Amino acid sequence: MPLLTLDSISLAFGMHPLLDQASLIIDAGERVCLLGRNGEGKSTLLKIVSGEVVPDGGRVRLDDGAVLAVLPQNLPSDDSRTAYEVVSGAFPETGQLLAEFHALAQQADEASLDRMMKVQERIEALDGWRLDQKVAAVLAQYGIDPDQRLNTLSGGWQRRVLLARALVGEPDILLLDEPTNHLDVPAIAWLEEALGAFRGAMLFVSHDRAFIRRMATRVVELDRGKLVSFAASYDRYLELKEKALEEEDRENALFDKRLKQEETWIRQGIKARRTRNMGRVRALKAMREEHRQRRVRGGTATFAVEDAVRSGKLVVETVDAGFAYPDGTPVMRDMNLTVFRGDKIGLVGENGTGKTTLVRLLLGDLEPTEGAIRLGTNLQVAYFDQLRGELDLSRNALDNLSEGREFIDINGQSKHVLGYLQDFLFTPERARSPVRVFSGGERARLLLAKLFSKPANILVLDEPTNDLDVETLELLEEQLAEFAGTVIVISHDREFLDNVVTETVFLDGSGKVREYVGGYSDWRRQGGCFPSEASGARPDRHDKAAKSGKQSRGGKQNDSPVKKVQGESDSRGGAANKPKLPKLSYKLKLELEQLPGQIETLEQEVAGIQGRISSADFYSGSSDEVATTLEELEQAEARLEKVVERWMELEEQALN
Repeated sequence: MPLLTLDSISLAFGMHPLLDQASLIIDAGERVCLLGRNGEGKSTLLKIVSGEVVPDGGRVRLDDGAVLAVLPQNLPSDDSRTAYEVVSGAFPETGQLLAEFHALAQQADEASLDRMMKVQERIEALDGWRLDQKVAAVLAQYGIDPDQRLNTLSGGWQRRVLLARALVGEPDILLLDEPTNHLDVPAIAWLEEALGAFRGAMLFVSHDRAFIRRMATRVVELDRGKLVSFAASYDRYLELKEKALEEEDRENALFDKRLKQEETWIRQGIKARRTRNMGRVRALKAMREEHRQRRVRGGTATFAVEDAVRSGKLVVETVDAGFAYPDGTPVMRDMNLTVFRGDKIGLVGENGTGKTTLVRLLLGDLEPTEGAIRLGTNLQVAYFDQLRGELDLSRNALDNLSEGREFIDINGQSKHVLGYLQDFLFTPERARSPVRVFSGGERARLLLAKLFSKPANILVLDEPTNDLDVETLELLEEQLAEFAGTVIVISHDREFLDNVVTETVFLDGSGKVREYVGGYSDWRRQGGCFPSEASGARPDRHDKAAKSGKQSRGGKQNDSPVKKVQGESDSRGGAANKPKLPKLSYKLKLELEQLPGQIETLEQEVAGIQGRISSADFYSGSSDEVATTLEELEQAEARLEKVVERWMELEEQALN
């Protein structure tokens, strides 16, 4: 019996259907990666599974007695509870009593002892000491100090505590939303090891391709409201998805060609007022409805870096440079680096080792406390901030980007701001929405749009991959590879580093800074490792034996996408038992005679508006004018469709 079943889940916000009859089955022990573009509804789907969000339709069924746990995406900002209190909180009443008992045990006054006795009695009544042992065991297993307060821990250790809380109840299925965000590589490697030892099922959202390859036994894609399952490894999924999209494009092209032919036929029939084959007319109406309901796959972001005047050949050189905090604590020392124009450098190190400080030194924002740093000439820097601090959340995307400009010059070509934002998948309507309502992926795309709108010969990217979907991430990799200037990247995304950088700079946390040729994998092959890794272990290796496919229920290897049922139609076209329509009255006959002229007039109106929109200077007008014209086109097309539908209805009745 399936562990988790999603049966025809539907959810819409306003007129936008986020989930449309989406269905999914997860069996015990499966590790399912949920993929999809930013804004498709992946996080919302996880919230529906966990019960945080109630769908408009459909059902979520969990096997009787099955336990579900969630590893939250966001780390707590200021949680002063101890690790013991957080983990024991997985058992609401008992956990609170256990935490209180442990706190009282550290006090010696009489009132505390009296309270301890009462708490102890209640704990014993709830069999709480057994749960206390489980909490202690999982804390010890993960090497967590039970008295350590959460707000004093690094992001990696906070994630470790939260995972302990999720797993202490021995869940049958675990939900995870972007679990590697803001974690350094050793923390990601530890997380992979811990999850690899978990025997329950997992449903997780991630854009970390190395993490997906290591963890997933199956890939499920959320695409235009539907869930499509690929019983395959991640790399095999990419191949199958590309073939599926090619087939979809081919089928849509054939359908659109037939629809265009039928539309031409019926319009010619209207003008000539000839007798028509009403079976063919009904087929056209069905084709129109099918085309209307088709959810077109969203476009792919298209962008290019705006090149500035070339910098000098030398970008920066450090000679025995070092930096220390005012209290004398060294961040780095004896640093000798030379960066030339065109270098693409990845900075690698655990959180807190000084990567951001090193960037500020290399850009001249900080002065070294020892040695010397020499900057090159003509340096123009564009900076991508992982905290998205350069975005004003109270303003819309258009105002955030334009900064008073109506046009943007991109590599010698002038582009209207609205048109430029469309390259980053922002519709004119979305571009006028406040940034505070944007998803993490939309904010990342907006920051990239802002970054690439300014001339630069040095790009500094601080954790650029967080929240980006895979397609946008791959396009970013291509642009950075083709960029003629210098790139400095801080990232914990191992595959991103491999695909972009030509040199890896490692900060070990003791103040030493070492250079290695190549990307992350090259650094590892040259003996690179993190101080926290014990006994030379290589926990971040890819699991070559990871399940590259999943046995189907029939026991046969299945590397084909599981087709979703779209519904069944009557092979006879639904016209077999059609009731006879009444004959036309004189008034309706007169209306039918007038409709062809109305259709021709409306077609001319639509063509005129489309001509205005297609003109080169259309988007140079005011935003109000642009919005009004687009709305005018939508209304004219709706009027035309309504009149044609009316003509078809009366024509069928006349021939009845």
